[in-house]
Amino acid sequence: MLYALHEASFYASTPLRLAARAARDFWGSPLNPAAESDLGRRIHAGADLFSNVTRRYGKPDWRIDSVKIGQVDVRVRPTVVWESPWARLIQFDRDMADMRRAGKFQLDPAVLIVAPLSGHYATLLRGTVEAFLPDHAVFIVDWVNAREVSVLQGRFDFHDYIDHIRQMLTALGPRPNVVAVCQPGPPVLAAAALMAEDGDPSRPASMTFMGSPIDARLSPTVTNQLAEEKPFTWFQSNMIYTVPPPYPGMGRRVYPGFVQLASFMSMNAEKHQAAHQRYFQDLVKGDGDSAEKHLEFYDEYLSVLDLTEEFYLQTIDIVFQQHLLPKGELTHRGRLVNPQAITDIGLMTVEGENDDISGIGQTQAAHGLCSSLPETLKEDYVQPDVGHYGVFNGRRFREEIYPRVRDFILKSDPNFG
Repeated sequence: MLYALHEASFYASTPLRLAARAARDFWGSPLNPAAESDLGRRIHAGADLFSNVTRRYGKPDWRIDSVKIGQVDVRVRPTVVWESPWARLIQFDRDMADMRRAGKFQLDPAVLIVAPLSGHYATLLRGTVEAFLPDHAVFIVDWVNAREVSVLQGRFDFHDYIDHIRQMLTALGPRPNVVAVCQPGPPVLAAAALMAEDGDPSRPASMTFMGSPIDARLSPTVTNQLAEEKPFTWFQSNMIYTVPPPYPGMGRRVYPGFVQLASFMSMNAEKHQAAHQRYFQDLVKGDGDSAEKHLEFYDEYLSVLDLTEEFYLQTIDIVFQQHLLPKGELTHRGRLVNPQAITDIGLMTVEGENDDISGIGQTQAAHGLCSSLPETLKEDYVQPDVGHYGVFNGRRFREEIYPRVRDFILKSDPNFG
């Protein structure tokens, strides 16, 4: 019922939204002699803010058309190289002629970036992709919004996620590298362990976990505590709703993106309120650059997708309540997942000192689980003065974290190290 009410409220507010847009355009028009008055700017700012807060945010574009390699702008084209009803594997294909002009005459290490399936689209990692592109053949998992998948396609659960990671690694060929950002940590580690045990030729050359809840029992955050304090039935009763028409996935039971977004924003409600107040003041002052930065951030942050009921609930159960992977009790398709089977896959963990989503130690736990790995194939790094998003995006990521990850991948890849 909540999902239907959410849709109804959006459509019911359409007249107000249209009126706000008309007011914004009128008071922002250079042809309006009162547009530059204090009253005109305040009306324009208020109408613009209302319009943006109440509009629908669709899936953002990648907006990665080129990357600077040396002094050369290398053209980039996102290309789908593998897909299922639930995900697309996107390669950021760099133009070969431009690569040669940049002095790149040999292949770079292949890197699969596994974006989190936790409410936001993979485009949240745009900055991550841009950082990796100069030195790697970059692929990313682009998860599909569950409300866009017909119920005729069946289920998608935690174990299907593991299968998808394994299939995508296989599609990349022998010994690719994998980078798991946040939520994918446990299923990516499970996939790597199964591939290692099977001697799979496409098992990763290296795996890097960034702010991942490998063992959510360590340094518990507010998110972890909520998952542990509430009984499993509470999540079933309060977080799962039915997709209404006219979406292709109507009738599917999901954890809606707007519910996840409300949870995210409530954790830092004052921060978001202050950001919108600054946006209003920037518009009044005519500070277009600051206002544009605000819009760029919230265009991404407010774009959310739905998760299937089974995947969301199994993740709560397996990762945050029973902690099956770190306890050595996770089974996949009847097989016990054994990280000790990993003997030749480089392991790097990256955490943020101020991470309020995955506390320090949760990602580092991967080192203890992969006890058969020699120390020469392990590396741990904690970035000072960054929170969760700073682990994979922003200036400190580009300047301090990424170079360490790049060097570790190069050292671990048997084709380049």
